[in-house]
Amino acid sequence: MNSLIVEDLAFEVRRSASRHTLGITVGRLGELVVSAPPEAPEAQLRDFVMRKRLWVYKQLAKKEALQHVVPRKVFTDGEGFTYLGRSHRLRLVDAPEGPVKLTGGRFVMPQSLAPQGDVHMIRWYSERARCWLDHKVKAYADRMEVSPAGITVQDLGYRWGSCGKGSRLYFHWKTILLPARIAEYVVVHELAHLHEPHHTPEFWQRVERAMPDFARRKTWLAEHGMSVEGVV
Repeated sequence: MNSLIVEDLAFEVRRSASRHTLGITVGRLGELVVSAPPEAPEAQLRDFVMRKRLWVYKQLAKKEALQHVVPRKVFTDGEGFTYLGRSHRLRLVDAPEGPVKLTGGRFVMPQSLAPQGDVHMIRWYSERARCWLDHKVKAYADRMEVSPAGITVQDLGYRWGSCGKGSRLYFHWKTILLPARIAEYVVVHELAHLHEPHHTPEFWQRVERAMPDFARRKTWLAEHGMSVEGVV
């Protein structure tokens, strides 16, 4: 085993006969490595990563803040903005102030909104995400035999989703930037948590029953999720 995927984190596994403990390093570009003794079983590595994942998220956040790998969007004609995995060009129009729209394959924004374009784009993404995610949650809820109390779309930091108290599901607004099939995996993942709060074998069995090819989608999210373009 040369790699390990835990939730939305992908690690390279490096084993060494001279090593007697487990360790995690976060590289300069955000690459993740688990160092382990040769005999350490996969279950032990997964448990170790789960206990350390909050620390990993914090380190990744620091790396991103320092690197500024993804430049801030410039709200000018022709700038590209992603929606469900596809890039759409921005068109600024000389029109009365109004909401951002996606029409004719382009995002249309009144020129007067451009100085605070990020605020208005995030509002559009959040509103569209509520509708799209709510539809997908309802579509999968019956087949997964769950009854979520509803959904909330907000900024969840480095998490795509979470299952909260009272069977309410939370999704990051950036989920709507992912390709549709990957965003669907996020939905199924969180719905499965209504049955199993932890990532047990039973949890993954429920995910697989609802989405037989979940492993490919999960791997894509782990490998490419952090590179999905955002607005800010």
